[in-house]
Amino acid sequence: MANDIGAVLQAKGSAVRTVAPDDTVLDAVRQMNAASVGSLVVMDADELVGIFTERDVLVRLVEQRRDPADTRVREVMTDDPLCVGPDTSVEDTMILMTENHCRHVPVLEGAELRGVVSVGDLIRWTVRDRDVRLDRLLRAMRLPVRRDSGSATESSES
Repeated sequence: MANDIGAVLQAKGSAVRTVAPDDTVLDAVRQMNAASVGSLVVMDADELVGIFTERDVLVRLVEQRRDPADTRVREVMTDDPLCVGPDTSVEDTMILMTENHCRHVPVLEGAELRGVVSVGDLIRWTVRDRDVRLDRLLRAMRLPVRRDSGSATESSES
C-alpha cells in the first residue's frame, strides 16, 4: 500500500472547497459550516493565494472584533500556506504539519491544486495502514507451514 499524500487523496477524494479573496468572511464561514470543513483554499482565478481556516476566524476576526459581513477573506487569510506534493510521504507531511502548527495543507502538483489533507485525514490513513499491515501479518501467521517432508501443517499457539 502506497504511503504518500497522493494515495491519501485517492482514498478520500480530491474535492476541494475554495473561496475567492474578495468574498466576505461571513460567506466563507457559512460555506465551511455547510460543508463541515475547517478550511477553504483561497483561489484568485486558478492561482492559490492562501488558506482560510477556523484559526484565522478566531485570531484575526473574533479576537480583533471585526465584522465578518464587512471583512474580506484576503484581510484575514493565511498567506503563502504550507503545501505538499502528492509524492510527499504521510510521515513527512505529519511532521511538517506538527512543526508548523497547521491542521490543513493544500496539495499541489506544480502549480495545480490537487486537493487538501487535514490532520484527521492523516490520522485515519495511518490507522487504516496499521490495520492493513496487522491483517496481513495475521493472515501470514495462519498460512500452512511447509516441513522438509513436503507436508503442510497449520501452526497454532496454545
